[in-house]
Amino acid sequence: MSIHEASPSAALAGVPSGIQAQGAWVGRRQLFVRFAAEAETAVMYTADALAKELRRCAERSAFHSIALAGRDVLGNVEFLDVALSTLKPALPVMLDTDGQRPEAVPALRKHLKLVQVVLDPAGPEALTRRGLETLEAAASMDCDHALVLLPVSDMGDSKLLRIVEQAHELSGGTMIVIHPAPGSDPMALDRRWAGILEQASGLHGDVRLLPRVPPPAGLR
Repeated sequence: MSIHEASPSAALAGVPSGIQAQGAWVGRRQLFVRFAAEAETAVMYTADALAKELRRCAERSAFHSIALAGRDVLGNVEFLDVALSTLKPALPVMLDTDGQRPEAVPALRKHLKLVQVVLDPAGPEALTRRGLETLEAAASMDCDHALVLLPVSDMGDSKLLRIVEQAHELSGGTMIVIHPAPGSDPMALDRRWAGILEQASGLHGDVRLLPRVPPPAGLR
């Protein structure tokens, strides 16, 4: 059966254009394929309809890349595989995920330039472990991969640094981006953040401390 004979569908919060709010491509203008969260208004797209919409948008304006984002992106692998196989995008594609389905990454590898795993360092160990497994899967397939850490202001530094160390052990090629907690001033490197960056850089060769792009301009 060809991909045109059976086009799977998914609930999307839309296909907006915007600025990537965080991570390795922060500040880049992207086309977003945003999967709807429970509280969001959703529109059902077939894979063929998504491919047509992405093609139309890419022809009308300039973008750096396409971001696959929103709720449980990797729960929609068949839909994305069909849409991207139909589209054959000229733009690089970034998968932005919480990393909780590492086993699903190989099905999309042929379409991806970057796998970006976003973690709360204060979250449960099980979630961190699964996120790191997703990074490892991307690295094993020779796909660019990034770890985005969103520490809360009152968490200790040791857990954050331990995750940096674990990511390094899995892949020396991981791009690690730390976004300070909202309300802090990341552009003025105070003693704490300067110390974190110094220690993290001693554990791994590619660690960046960056501010997020706030909404409504910043999307993810």
